[in-house]
Amino acid sequence: MPLPLAPLAGVAIRYGAVALVAYGVKRALRPGRIDQRAEDALDDVDEGLAVHRPPDRGQTSTAARFRRVFRFGETAIEIDVAALGRLRIRKV
Repeated sequence: MPLPLAPLAGVAIRYGAVALVAYGVKRALRPGRIDQRAEDALDDVDEGLAVHRPPDRGQTSTAARFRRVFRFGETAIEIDVAALGRLRIRKV
């Protein structure tokens, strides 16, 4: 009895495409650096979403933070996501 390779070929092509994209993304990334000032600014962000529009700067600034602790019996994990953003539009 012959082995049906047609269904396996589709799966192999999909996994190969995912592996190729992952390899390309890995090669395109450059090593980052840790800026302690940025780390401190992210640690100071309050939980929730905030929008600020200073009248003298012509910009909109946003800050967001999501911080939760999930417990699974004896173990627990903490998820802390913080982001800062700025949108500035001006005539040149």
